[in-house]
Amino acid sequence: MNRSHKANHYGTLVERKAAERYGLELDRASWHDARREDGTPVEIKSAMHRHSDGQPGTFKLYDQYHDKLRAADGWYVFGVYRVRGQGVEVLHWEMRHSSRLPLLHWHGGGDHRNADQAKIELADIF
Repeated sequence: MNRSHKANHYGTLVERKAAERYGLELDRASWHDARREDGTPVEIKSAMHRHSDGQPGTFKLYDQYHDKLRAADGWYVFGVYRVRGQGVEVLHWEMRHSSRLPLLHWHGGGDHRNADQAKIELADIF
């Protein structure tokens, strides 16, 4: 499993744990992962506590998806995890309205998703 597949695998595990913790219904779309009981969309972001090189993880947001979430008055769930065997242990959780994020600095994200990207440091959320 390459690095990208691992990140996707661990992100999916965090999404399932977030759904259970916050009573969300998983609802896959390009710009959100779940819905609250009232139907409000929720984007679940995960980041590794610390990478193998010792650097802390970051949350990556994409401008197009963030704009859609803001327009829908949506929420984010942020989960910081560490790998435990084949699974993850979530160390910190935070649920925040999409209007209550730190200042985002958008920059090109390469060809990925044809969108600009912003990275949020873990310390900016927790």
